[in-house]
Amino acid sequence: MHFALVVNPTSGKRHGESIATRAVERLGQAGHTTITVQGADAAAARDQLKQAIDAGLDGVLVVGGDGALHAVLDHVADSDLAFGLIPAGTGNDTARSLGIPVKDPEAAVDLVIAGHVRTIDLARADETYVATVVASGFDSKVNERANAMPWPRGNMRYNIGIVAELSTFKPLPFTLTLDGKTIERDAMLVAVGNGSSYGGGIRLCEGARLDDGLLDVVIINPVSKLKLLRVFPQLYRGTHTTIPEFERHLVREATISSSGVVAYGDGERLGGLPMTTRVCPGALRVFAPPAPA
Repeated sequence: MHFALVVNPTSGKRHGESIATRAVERLGQAGHTTITVQGADAAAARDQLKQAIDAGLDGVLVVGGDGALHAVLDHVADSDLAFGLIPAGTGNDTARSLGIPVKDPEAAVDLVIAGHVRTIDLARADETYVATVVASGFDSKVNERANAMPWPRGNMRYNIGIVAELSTFKPLPFTLTLDGKTIERDAMLVAVGNGSSYGGGIRLCEGARLDDGLLDVVIINPVSKLKLLRVFPQLYRGTHTTIPEFERHLVREATISSSGVVAYGDGERLGGLPMTTRVCPGALRVFAPPAPA
């Protein structure tokens, strides 16, 4: 098979390039050919990938995390191309949900070589494909604040953003239209999940499945700031679903609106609300272990 290998060299504490080199060697030993796509910027990489697809490919492999995956979804969704993910990022929520080893790049490459392809759903937020979660509210405001900080880098910047945002945050008025039914809520946040987690293991949409043809809309209704701080660690364990403020709906389409609120998908900034997210059943063919029974 002939693959394009899309490389984010800064992934995995700048180990992305070395991981890609080992992947190319391993694929070559198994009889596969590759072309490496690594533009000077995201636009250049997308142009290179489009040219490679037009020239003829069997699949696209990404070395990176959820952000790198997000950048190529428009090229591989709803196509005959098989997609492979070699985790090298900080989030890796899609890989984790699919059972792709997140700390063993060689094992991830071996899944591609084994050739088992699983079909999963994607979400489409307005015109943008999303693999994991479309989030808006407290967490997206934290992202906006953290992204504006020149220092520090990494998760510490996000943690500082949480503390800073919490000092002024108040529940936000949301209007949600879920499969045609409109409801209104004051809420801490609203998330539309194709997968269960985002942001490096925040299991906000615990229970969401990648192949059920449905989106999980999760609402965290108003809680005190103290309780929000207590609940936040539960999001990494998926145990927050037992709190009375947790609300969940299974839908095929969700339009979320709240004035001045920005949505993030796969950890990337999507734009301001309102935003309509639809499920795209079976939109991605991905190298992964079989789905659990």
